[in-house]
Amino acid sequence: QEQLVESGGGSVQAGGSLRLSCVASRYTYSRYCMGWFRQAPGNEREGVAAIASAGITSYADSVKGRFTISRDNAKNTLYLQMNSLKPEDTAMYYCAAKLFPPCMGRMILGQYSYWGQGTQVTVSS
Repeated sequence: QEQLVESGGGSVQAGGSLRLSCVASRYTYSRYCMGWFRQAPGNEREGVAAIASAGITSYADSVKGRFTISRDNAKNTLYLQMNSLKPEDTAMYYCAAKLFPPCMGRMILGQYSYWGQGTQVTVSS
């Protein structure tokens, strides 16, 4: 059973930056497709960004040019650098691991096998 632990959330003003981290417990992490999702109150959980084991990335249109997903396989760690934050980015952010291809394309919740507990991001105007 994979365990994922997020950190790095917090409260910032609009225009600010945060970097989220997600540490995986198993050495097989490097083989996984990893993704960041977010869920705001009253909204469905949505995919934000994904990264394949080889480093190919994809982003939701709402965060393109502002967020960067990356991974350090030697440290079993996934990152999400969030710049130019907006109030509409306020949500609980979750990292997740997908075991089977494809990695790119539409991010479907049910295709991700392991989830972290989430970290809250709050952006004030």
